[in-house]
Amino acid sequence: MSLPFETVSRVFRLSCDTWLKRGVNERLLAPRFSSEVFLSYKHLAPPARRRVIVQQTTESLKQIAVAISRGGVIAFRTDTFYGLGADPFNRSAVQKIRGLKGREDDQPILVVISDASQIDRLIPSRSPAFDDLARGFWPGALTIIGRAASDLPDELTAGTKTVGVRLPDDDKVRALIAAGGGALTATSANVSGQPPARTAKEVESYFAQGLDLIVDGGATTSETASTVVDATTDEIKLVREGVIAWREILTAQHP
Repeated sequence: MSLPFETVSRVFRLSCDTWLKRGVNERLLAPRFSSEVFLSYKHLAPPARRRVIVQQTTESLKQIAVAISRGGVIAFRTDTFYGLGADPFNRSAVQKIRGLKGREDDQPILVVISDASQIDRLIPSRSPAFDDLARGFWPGALTIIGRAASDLPDELTAGTKTVGVRLPDDDKVRALIAAGGGALTATSANVSGQPPARTAKEVESYFAQGLDLIVDGGATTSETASTVVDATTDEIKLVREGVIAWREILTAQHP
């Protein structure tokens, strides 16, 4: 970012006046003023902004792994919209997400996983209905709620002692999650009350600061969020209808 022309001009004039008052010959002034102005300009200019938008590459996956392991927060394209990713077991990282979004304390934060084996870390004790839904609709845009592992922080579960988990139907997304440790938070990348971000640039417009990385996975193609079903017991309940129709889920449960 450059300083306005008027600011640079003013620095130039002040520099010249300073040297002339010291009795410096005008013929000697020209070679001196350029370095004087440069030093003044360098002092006044804001520090360069670190670019945080990266493409998903082998190298950036390493950056993601480091950022997450250090308690950082990233933004990435999920199988629906862009999400805010952090280690779901890291209380401080989850608190950062709540601060960024301005998210209410009574709203849980969902988690996406890289493969089905990760579910045991998050929901070690599941209802038969949970496992039936996972077998029937994963990978896919179905977030299933179950009883959370005891070491998941309240900041994630919002004190409900439950957590919503999804296995995305997208190889690239699952590779990114795997690089981040196998499980990442995935609450939508937007300030609460605003539309979900569909591109990396939209994420940047919401969060000019506070993110370690924005991973540009291209524009999202989904028009709706994932469907959310509570399967803490065998009596499943619809929490939010999204990509997968509730009727389709009921049909699969009771063919």
